[in-house]
Amino acid sequence: MMAGKPSRAVTALSLLGLLAFWTLAAWLSADASVLPGPVEVAGVIAREAASGKLWFHMGWTLWRVVWAFALAMGIGCALGLVLGLSPRLNTWADPWVTVMLNLPALVIIVLCYLWIGLNEVAAITAVALNKTAMVTVTIREGVRALDKGVADMAQVYRMGLWARLRHVIWPQLGPFVAASTRNGLAVIWKIVLVVEFLGRGNGVGFQIHLYFQLFDTATVLAYALSFTAVMLLIEYLIVQRWERQASAWRTA
Repeated sequence: MMAGKPSRAVTALSLLGLLAFWTLAAWLSADASVLPGPVEVAGVIAREAASGKLWFHMGWTLWRVVWAFALAMGIGCALGLVLGLSPRLNTWADPWVTVMLNLPALVIIVLCYLWIGLNEVAAITAVALNKTAMVTVTIREGVRALDKGVADMAQVYRMGLWARLRHVIWPQLGPFVAASTRNGLAVIWKIVLVVEFLGRGNGVGFQIHLYFQLFDTATVLAYALSFTAVMLLIEYLIVQRWERQASAWRTA
């Protein structure tokens, strides 16, 4: 309990320092159109929230993040398990995974829009494809790092495949799944903004594109920081707590 309080205090001081630096930088720029200060941006956030536009566009972006994240985690975890348990199949599939890891996100987004069309299916598919390979690699390495002694014990007791997955493999993969979750959320929401910037008619990325064309820096920052705050809340209130629980058995 005591360790958490200094940590929260340091976090609060760090955020205050960031706000002070931002305020100073805005004052030195002497041009609110180039770098508006925190007060100006907060005023824009309040205005957009009161009009309902902020919640509308943030809702669309969050919806895309959730769907793309679910697809990437589901497919990536399944592929990672299969490749980790089958060295022969992994040797065959590894070049494919490497190509997907190194293919630029922008290329995948553009190709999905060209092949599927400017629609939600293309947008979510593009984001999910960008993250699936990263999840696959993380889970595959987690399977390789499993305790062989526990696996041998499961074999001695002749546990079925489902029982092994549920009671032997999956609990040990908890930290790797948690790491994929954290990295996935950090990457996916940024890619979603690019997808919206390039080809959607709503969402935070679309709004950033709109106000970029109008050279409205304050509104660009307002939308960007608002959604960043949402993702930080998810990170601290949900993901980090789950990660600690998933890793607790290693220190018990």
